[in-house]
Amino acid sequence: MGNSSQKLAEKCSLLNKVEVPIVASSFKLVSKNSERIKEDELKKFWGTQMDPRLSQYITNFLFGPLGNRNPVVEFQRFAELYVYCVRGTIDERITVLMASLGQEDQESSEIAYPLIKEYVEAVVSSYMRALRLESGPQYKSWETRGFRIVKDCVQKLAESLAFDVVTQGTQKVTRADAERWLHKNPVFLRMVEHVFLHLYHYRAVKNPNDEKREKEDGGSGQGSGKVKAFCLEESLLPTCENIHYMPDYPTFIDISQIIFINSQLPNEYQSKWRFLFSSQIHGESFSTFIGRIMDQGATVIIVEDTNGYIFGGFATDSWALSPNFVGSDSSFLFTLRPRMRCFPATTYNDHYQYLNLHQQTMENGLGMGGQFKYWGLWLDSEYGIGECSETCTTYKNYIQLAATKNFKIRNIEVWGVGDKPAKEDEDEGMSGSCIDREHEAKAMLKIAGREIHSEGFRDEPMTEHEKDNWIINDEFTMDLKLDI
Repeated sequence: MGNSSQKLAEKCSLLNKVEVPIVASSFKLVSKNSERIKEDELKKFWGTQMDPRLSQYITNFLFGPLGNRNPVVEFQRFAELYVYCVRGTIDERITVLMASLGQEDQESSEIAYPLIKEYVEAVVSSYMRALRLESGPQYKSWETRGFRIVKDCVQKLAESLAFDVVTQGTQKVTRADAERWLHKNPVFLRMVEHVFLHLYHYRAVKNPNDEKREKEDGGSGQGSGKVKAFCLEESLLPTCENIHYMPDYPTFIDISQIIFINSQLPNEYQSKWRFLFSSQIHGESFSTFIGRIMDQGATVIIVEDTNGYIFGGFATDSWALSPNFVGSDSSFLFTLRPRMRCFPATTYNDHYQYLNLHQQTMENGLGMGGQFKYWGLWLDSEYGIGECSETCTTYKNYIQLAATKNFKIRNIEVWGVGDKPAKEDEDEGMSGSCIDREHEAKAMLKIAGREIHSEGFRDEPMTEHEKDNWIINDEFTMDLKLDI
């Protein structure tokens, strides 16, 4: 029987050439080289690799619902689970969903919304567990800097993915509801795909002593079990850059919240996040804040108010001082706590980004959405205070982001997303002066109202009064001390 699994796989019309060895090897290991799999064997093989609730749903699909269980599962059904969940059509994935939830008559059955929500949560939880166990480069880039997976945030992410699965005012999910919902939920489908790729690439059965080893290893999840390396074309989790010198970054968000925001970004911005600013690291200064985020390309701003609400916005254009609104309809606002929601542009107006300072007749601060005095998100130039209006016509389905309309800031951090824009002087091969080399210093000159007359020459020397207003920080960049 040494090659029975391989032969069964080669005869299975569902599998392509790439999938034959993957499914055959997995089936051989879990069945102990038999032609059938027992339920307890499957649970022992995959048990530690996923949320226990998903394990139950998988056995429902493979062996049948409780009260009508089959003692074993054949290769064909085992292959169907892989194909349907990894590259299946929407109809095939709904078949797995309905069967997993114990619905034998899949066409006419209705499922209670809480059951669907629990299924989604089981998948999301399993996806996070897979990220931790695989410990790939994207995950490591965050985990080694102090970012963690928080159970409460995982639940909020799952709720955000499932909240619109039912027709408003109902609590039952029909097959038509599930089809509509899955069509507009690519993030959830990618999580399902990743979970089942992880399971079918898993190559070792853990023994009871592995849990003890995991704790001794610091919870790395490696133990004696091994996961064969694989990668998807695109990861939901970006690579974290620019904080390698900080072994324990003082974060107030978790990895599931990063995935939520990143999944809403345009594709070209999803591969990397570049650290730009943290109020816990760079201090509570509006001049430092905008000096570090200006001319950095697209950015994600994340704010925590003193009531514990977390929210922010994605800005498509580089921040620059101007009396005019800039940006595009790819921008959005979002909230992470107490719930996760995203508010895309309505295109009703183009009030996406505003940044101004030292103006007598216009508001001074940073704003996204809405209009003067009625902002979707406003961070005042008097650092520490902000505003989120009750309504905002710039963003669809907007709800007030902060706990109160006028809020106080506890934390702010900003990330550049995607590649940093190339500077003109670098493109032209110009070395320039110190000001040309120090990006942040040039931004500070703009804040101070000093024009850069030529990118190739130094500006006029500063006065003694201006020199007194400059300080050198630990990173050898210059922050202007403005009394704002």
